[in-house]
Amino acid sequence: MTDRPILFSGPMVRALLAGRKTQTRRIIKPQPFASGYYDREIELNVIPANNQYPKAFRFNANAVGGGAILEEVFEPRINAGDRLWVKENHYLTDDGDDEYAVYVADGNDATGEHLHEIAALEKLHPAVDWSKHKKQRPSIHMPRWASRITLIVTDVRVERLQDCSVTDACAEGALVPPYTEQFANVHALPMYQAIWQGINGPGSWEANPWVAAYTFTVIKQNIDQIEKVAA
Repeated sequence: MTDRPILFSGPMVRALLAGRKTQTRRIIKPQPFASGYYDREIELNVIPANNQYPKAFRFNANAVGGGAILEEVFEPRINAGDRLWVKENHYLTDDGDDEYAVYVADGNDATGEHLHEIAALEKLHPAVDWSKHKKQRPSIHMPRWASRITLIVTDVRVERLQDCSVTDACAEGALVPPYTEQFANVHALPMYQAIWQGINGPGSWEANPWVAAYTFTVIKQNIDQIEKVAA
């Protein structure tokens, strides 16, 4: 088991908190055979666990012009059993004693109230530098102690992006319940496609990259508080 940080956008943080997101897909970098010395289709095989590759996937392809079968091995950075602490956009502030985070994904009610309080304090204490409290910090700079969501990875798959099924798209948080099966069959994949392109840019869905698909359970708690509460 390894603890790792993972970044999520505001809408996906809200999906995690709402209990409607239990999967995430991340592009494999570099893509298999990115140098282009293959032709035909790439085949994917799972390598049985062994001392050399305890958890890995093997890509096979024919060399350009035929002949030798080429092989590349991909070992996911994240594996089943790993714990992921979610990083999200935030403000850091304090109450005079303890530092705490205000989360942008919670919307204007939370961030607006925070900024209103800081503006009032600025008027009362103009000699104090309040710039730190007013600065929105990107997710990548969130410290571990400020994370409020922990993901326990239960499964790892490697596949093409467009292999994503309707069930997978729903698990990615593409739809807001309640919805019918018929509605999901029509709308889940187009909605997930829009989410993917909103994060990864125009044309990123059509590129159909190889991705690692992670399934997880969501714990709405700081990663270092889970064991303390259990104890």
